[in-house]
Amino acid sequence: MTSRGAGTAFSRKNYRLSTEPEKSKVTGIVNSRLLNDYLHRVFTSADGNQPAAAYRKHLTFQNLQEHLDRLLAEENGSEESRDQEAEGRLGPSTVVLDHTSGFEGLLLVDDDLLEVIGHSNFGSIRATTCVYKGKWIYEVLISSQGLMQIGWCTLNCRFNQEEGVGDTPDSYAYDGNRVRKWNVTTTNYGKSWAAGDIVSCLIDLDEGTIAFCLNGISLGTAFDNITRGAGMAYFPAISLSFKESVAFNFGSRPLRYPVEGYRPLQDPPVADLVKARKLLGYLKNVIHVGIDVTEGKLVEKDTSMWQLQGEPTVLITLAHIFNYFSPLMCKVYLVEDVLMTFLLSILERGGAVEAHPLIQQLLDLMWLLMEEYEVHECLKQLLMSLLRAYRFSPIIPDLGLQIHYLRLTIAVLKHEKSRKYLLSNVLFDVLRSVVFFYIKSPLRVEEAGLQELIPTTWWPNRFTKEQGKESKDVKEESAEERLRRRAYERGCQRLKKRIEVVEGLQVQILKLLLNNKDRGGGEASRYIFLNKFRKFLQENASNRGNLTVLCPPEYMVCFLHRLIAALRFFWDGHKAKTPAALSSEEAYVPPQLFYNGKVDYFDLQRLGGLLSHLKKTLKDDLAAKANVLIDPAELQAVTMDDLDEDEESATSAAQSQRPSAALAIGGALARPGWLSSPTLGRANRFLSTAAVSLMNPRRPLGSLEKIKVRTLSVEQRTEEDIEGSHGNEGLLLGRPPEEPDQPITENSLLEVLDGIVMMYNLSVHQQLGKMVGVSDDVNEYAMALKDTEEKISRCPKRRRDIHEELLKSQKVFSEKLNHLSRRLAWINVTIYSKEKMQDIYWLLRVCIRTIEHGDRTGSLFAFMPEFYLSVAMNSYSALKNYFSPVNSMEELPGYEETLMRLAAILAKHFADSRIVGTDIRDSLMQALASYVCYPHSLRAVERISEEQRISMMKNLLAPYEQRPWAQTNWILVRLWRGCGFGYRYTRLPHLLKTKPEDASLPSLQKPCPSTLLQRHMADLLRSDRDLAPSFLNSVLNQLNWAFSEFIGMIQEIQQAAERLERNFVDSRQLKVCATCFDLSVSLLRVLEMTVTLAPEIFLDWNRPSSELLLRRLAQLLNQVLNRVTAERNLFDRVVSLRLPGLDSVDHYPILVAVTGILVRLLVDTDVQGVKE
Repeated sequence: MTSRGAGTAFSRKNYRLSTEPEKSKVTGIVNSRLLNDYLHRVFTSADGNQPAAAYRKHLTFQNLQEHLDRLLAEENGSEESRDQEAEGRLGPSTVVLDHTSGFEGLLLVDDDLLEVIGHSNFGSIRATTCVYKGKWIYEVLISSQGLMQIGWCTLNCRFNQEEGVGDTPDSYAYDGNRVRKWNVTTTNYGKSWAAGDIVSCLIDLDEGTIAFCLNGISLGTAFDNITRGAGMAYFPAISLSFKESVAFNFGSRPLRYPVEGYRPLQDPPVADLVKARKLLGYLKNVIHVGIDVTEGKLVEKDTSMWQLQGEPTVLITLAHIFNYFSPLMCKVYLVEDVLMTFLLSILERGGAVEAHPLIQQLLDLMWLLMEEYEVHECLKQLLMSLLRAYRFSPIIPDLGLQIHYLRLTIAVLKHEKSRKYLLSNVLFDVLRSVVFFYIKSPLRVEEAGLQELIPTTWWPNRFTKEQGKESKDVKEESAEERLRRRAYERGCQRLKKRIEVVEGLQVQILKLLLNNKDRGGGEASRYIFLNKFRKFLQENASNRGNLTVLCPPEYMVCFLHRLIAALRFFWDGHKAKTPAALSSEEAYVPPQLFYNGKVDYFDLQRLGGLLSHLKKTLKDDLAAKANVLIDPAELQAVTMDDLDEDEESATSAAQSQRPSAALAIGGALARPGWLSSPTLGRANRFLSTAAVSLMNPRRPLGSLEKIKVRTLSVEQRTEEDIEGSHGNEGLLLGRPPEEPDQPITENSLLEVLDGIVMMYNLSVHQQLGKMVGVSDDVNEYAMALKDTEEKISRCPKRRRDIHEELLKSQKVFSEKLNHLSRRLAWINVTIYSKEKMQDIYWLLRVCIRTIEHGDRTGSLFAFMPEFYLSVAMNSYSALKNYFSPVNSMEELPGYEETLMRLAAILAKHFADSRIVGTDIRDSLMQALASYVCYPHSLRAVERISEEQRISMMKNLLAPYEQRPWAQTNWILVRLWRGCGFGYRYTRLPHLLKTKPEDASLPSLQKPCPSTLLQRHMADLLRSDRDLAPSFLNSVLNQLNWAFSEFIGMIQEIQQAAERLERNFVDSRQLKVCATCFDLSVSLLRVLEMTVTLAPEIFLDWNRPSSELLLRRLAQLLNQVLNRVTAERNLFDRVVSLRLPGLDSVDHYPILVAVTGILVRLLVDTDVQGVKE
């Protein structure tokens, strides 16, 4: 009974009044005595006592409505007096934020006028209602934990961009960010708040006090003796800084933490509440009581298995209840207080969600007996209430509250009709449903119960300065330390098991949303989800400045992991049914998705530049390789001037012209009008609205029906457009010949996978890097604690004052470490666990395979969005740098092979002419430079094919003038470090000489030279007669420039230092100066490398360029030595100033490099016996 049209459907007008013949028919279902007993049992009076049978009024369906009216009116008389306007309050009865006159600064206020986001330096806003007598309360739901001042103010308070609530005489505020209270002056008060907390603001105008509570726990009285009297009335108010957001509850919803004696500013709908609770009671009675017609008596039923089996008596009874109940269920207060509480109570009995079919039955009833607009509003309010409850529940050790709300969400989404309505209209539109996939991290570990869960704390005690990571030396670990570590790890495991329960429920929600078998009554859920998900990605990709639609990165991280789990579940499920398809371990995104216009990439940059440019330049390649033809009329319309035109007018004009302007393709295919449609993004105008036609040589071209190619905007796509059907490949339209002709998986899953990669690029990587901060804090505090303990052991006994101070410091550091190590356990489980690491590793491999497949398509590779290369580089960086102390990347399956394949991608594409974006080219170059820094990844570069290695070295040796050469130079230097003259140091030797005790000196990467790549370089320089002179001339030119710039800058620095007024030297100038010096040294090292590997370039007089190169080299070395070695010269004086920022500038690095070149020249001259 899922729809209004199924079974015995009653519309509202059918069951209010019945005609006489109908009445007798209905009453005849059961005998009138039994019906009378049944109706009296269901509709009991308010006191619950049923009058004796003799005194009871005989009930039938004819007089039931009148009986119900009387029952519902019983207590309303007394309620009405309570509903009178409360004394002590002024203003509208519905309390909202005053967005017309009661604000200062720029703020974004939500449609319901209860949520606000700061959009200026320090904006303030107050409510529409004030109080002057009595005790009052309101709640604030903290959505972000930044700088805010929440409290009360009077009408006379004047705020500005610097002063807000609490900064003026008659305003009072609590600030949980800085843990202070404010009333002109400020003092410490309360606890720190976190996103997801609820602050209750209480004012007692009889006693003259203001107090605050955090998650229902009182923080004590904040202010007493507040100003009262004539003309003094207090408004709820808030001041908040840029990007901070909160939601208010003045009483429009039940208070989460009511306080006895305090009234909410907005009165609850008492009369409606009483009515709704009574009706819910009657509904429960219907579920509890069954009619045994054969025995002629009433029986108690097991409620959990209750089903509406088309019993007319029960159905008509329910219709009467819903007649009154439905309008009440459109009100948010009643949905939260009555309906949600009832549904949660059904699930409280435990067991799997499937074990409670009653919720499905109730949802069937709602769709059957309520008007459509009522069901829609009720479901929307129910889901929003669930979301608020989930998001603002405190963390308790077993995460019981979160689990409770997620279970009910699953139960509601299991109902197909409800799920599709919520997906289409609520989940991604009204609320950011990704909140359901987020597990918030507790800032106050004590309240979250982590002390009980992880009673023993532990942190690594040994540190290597190298990359700031711990080196766990097992041999040196004491027995006590080992016990502590193991106890801590056991605690972390307990925590992990609890969090995994929540994560499992979240994945279950996504599995429901990705269901593609529920085609009853329209499109399957997966295709609705796909379109909403794409729109969600577009908002986050395009509106990087629009705060109202941006999804916080911490939500994105959790959403990404749950989505990967759900995707792989369906992917492998498809593989089980279709053995020819790929498993999720071999997943990739086929290259045709990037150019056939079926998937919207908004205005994201492609590897080859703008899409409009690619469509023009590569149209012949598209036709030849992918059988995709572009309408020439479309191309003419797409000029660079179109970019800023009004989208709507452009698309509508294009649509009106197209049928007539369409050219015949190949003389046979006139372009039909249905190929064009308005599309989402600007970039999509270039590609998705282009007429794309498939001419497949394997299948003869017949009538137009055979080529079902439609390019539609995200909202207009159907299942057929995505999955394809007979003769239509859907998303996989236009397969290039290089792409294997085998099924990968369901097309819809490919689009989800593409969206996951985009999500990682949008904000997940940045968030993974941010959360490493907690681990860094642990390291810093652990070092400080160790340092303090050493000082305590060295402290002389007579200095008790110092000893006491050190003990205090030790206590502070220990407490902080206990707190941080428990918080770190939480973060390691939710963000950096082994399973999460495997997800990111899987994503890296997906990107590598996608890039490899795209690369094979030749020129069409230019269509690939840049973010695929970015994600490949960033996910590797995350695995290496963010996960490593907890989990080692080396343990991942196929790690060596993956490393090598990524190395091949970097080596090939850093100088790929198909890639035009300077940012992505720089990123590739930096990634390669980082790769050759570490022995492990350098060996991976050495394992790629010889052809690729030689090609990479050739690209590195290209002349420097035409490209960003500094990065290339660093790569060559890193391949050489460890082989040069005096070039094996990991700390700059001159700094160790001047500051040997300073352990925080910057450390350099350990040298790991590559003799194999050096050999390739030597071979290239020897064999290619043109390459060597052009490369070396460019290096000498850059050295000349860099060293001259450096000398010019130190002259300016010296002059500034000699002035009497001691002018401050700009730190940026110092930084540029140090960079020029470092560049000069690295260029000298590249020259040393060349002289060592291929001395004949300079010394073989048979080469036409040798003498010239040697002469240039000698002149430059002479210039360097003159400037650096003369006594008490400019260089000396600047070095002796020891300016911060010029630490690396010293005689040693540059002289050693010059010496290395000279020594090699002398040695090789002797060896070859060459005389001038």
